[in-house]
Amino acid sequence: MKRLFIAAGLLAAYFTASAQKGIDSTAYKKQKISQTDIQVLFSFYTQDGNHSAVTGGTGTENLQVYATDVSISHQRDSVHTFDLGFGIDVITSASTDHIDMVMSSASRHDNRFHLNAGYSRLLKKPRLRVGINSGLSLESDYLSVPVGVSVSHDNADHSRQWSAALQYYYDDLRWGRFDPDYYSPETLVYPSELRDTAWFNIYTRQSYNLNLALYQVVNQRMQFAVFPELVYQRGLLSTPFHRVYFNDENTLRVENLPRERWKFPIGFQFNVFVGRNTIIRSYYRFYHDNFGITGHTIQLEVPVKTSPQFTLSPLLRFYTQTGARYFKPYEQHNINETFYTSDYDLSRFNSYKAGISARYALLKPMFRHYSFQEIGLRYAFYKRSDQLSAHTVSLLLDFKHSKG
Repeated sequence: MKRLFIAAGLLAAYFTASAQKGIDSTAYKKQKISQTDIQVLFSFYTQDGNHSAVTGGTGTENLQVYATDVSISHQRDSVHTFDLGFGIDVITSASTDHIDMVMSSASRHDNRFHLNAGYSRLLKKPRLRVGINSGLSLESDYLSVPVGVSVSHDNADHSRQWSAALQYYYDDLRWGRFDPDYYSPETLVYPSELRDTAWFNIYTRQSYNLNLALYQVVNQRMQFAVFPELVYQRGLLSTPFHRVYFNDENTLRVENLPRERWKFPIGFQFNVFVGRNTIIRSYYRFYHDNFGITGHTIQLEVPVKTSPQFTLSPLLRFYTQTGARYFKPYEQHNINETFYTSDYDLSRFNSYKAGISARYALLKPMFRHYSFQEIGLRYAFYKRSDQLSAHTVSLLLDFKHSKG
């Protein structure tokens, strides 16, 4: 979503800069206008299906997530920008309820807290913006700490921008942080009947993500972008409480995947202004990894401004992927296999997502230097060829504080 905002912003900046070339489009001047953007997002996600990896590729995948996220971006002036984000997700999952095979057990409910902060600075020469960020994501059986650096360059007339970001994630998969008897990480969570064996001698995972992007305005109606990525993961890539049933109808084990994974995604975006009030945003993404998965994503979004304040945006996305070489359904794995999973996220499937969003730009002053910028509402329906289906509803509130 952030990439779509950047693309639209580039086009707007290009039009503004073109009109001001007669003044001085290359001059650098530190502006002291202070501005703070505050966005509050409420969302509800629900899904259902019958291929839960917790119970070996069969059984309910029923899950609900209630999420609240707050994002604050403070631009002290044209040079310094500070970002802060935090939120909480309340998760109810019928599938994880079967980790213990006891209905309505503690594993049915979970909470996720996340916090991230960043700082970026615009360098006068050679017009680079550099940034750093870090954060924390915490669940009862999951701790993730990201650390990242980024750099971007915007040319004088804002018609081209490139960026590079390197992100490192340290993940600890031990359970016990929210348990009143511990409140500290204790052990990996295995299915209840498999806890007599220490299946893994590691409990951490490290991920390195390199994200590159190039945005280019072709003319006043067209813009394209390309997003190459490279991801490397090592450590415990299996989910410890996923069961795998074998074809001898007797053996039951914990999911086991290789300790290294490479991912090679690349995305392409092409935006076209059609008439005065419509934009066609098209997107394609190719994905491949060393697990044997190859995926293709095609997405089309058409924002239509029906009035100066109101924008309606229908969206349609199609995705297809091949299955990982380590995937087989319930009771299809051979006992001699080294790696095995029955997680249908790693299977061969097709999916589509259809949605629509409505945005109303209020631009109403509230009090003192605060103003209510916009309100947005989005609904999306997701369907997969393995019968998993999901619904998402989200509400966005956008506020701004300006002080010159």
